[in-house]
Amino acid sequence: MREEEQTGEALLLPHQQRGNLLVVSGPSGVGKDTIIEKVLTQTPGVVRSISATTRPPREGERDGQDYFFLSLQQFEEAVKAGKFLEYARYGSHYYGTPKEPVEKQLQQGLDVVLKIEVQGAFQVKQIVPTAILVFIAPPSLHELKRRLIQRGTESEERIKERLRIAREELAVLPRYDYCVINDLVETACEGLRAIILAERLRIRNA
Repeated sequence: MREEEQTGEALLLPHQQRGNLLVVSGPSGVGKDTIIEKVLTQTPGVVRSISATTRPPREGERDGQDYFFLSLQQFEEAVKAGKFLEYARYGSHYYGTPKEPVEKQLQQGLDVVLKIEVQGAFQVKQIVPTAILVFIAPPSLHELKRRLIQRGTESEERIKERLRIAREELAVLPRYDYCVINDLVETACEGLRAIILAERLRIRNA
């Protein structure tokens, strides 16, 4: 009988000690938030990264839970200090992914999910080469247009702009590690969960 069988000690391999960083991207209206939230509730050990922003909190939002709310000066100082995995400016406000909280969660063995746009995903991949890039795609652009219209929150011009951006995003799909088609939400959730579970079993070269 082997020694580990006699002592009852379980073997913990190096690749099992650290969590995985998953970056999820996809066109506006494809259902990323719905899929991610369902997967978080169905999969123990998976957490969602909290972004930092310079915009003021909306009603009910809490610092450190919904966002890290920073002043413009705090954000720009953090950028200069290299404290973000990625950041971008939308309108008059900055948004970014702080490195430190993500690193702490990965060290705790948690899988961390970042929902960010394509350019941000590639920024993260440069800093964290082991990051797993997952693209959530619609069954077709026609279906994506139907969903955007159905939401009833976008003007016709805005929908056209979102579809133009979606075409550009789909063009870089080969640079991603996985693609999940969101035809049915439950099937898409199963796909993302399968990626998370498979990556936990991957043996990575040191």
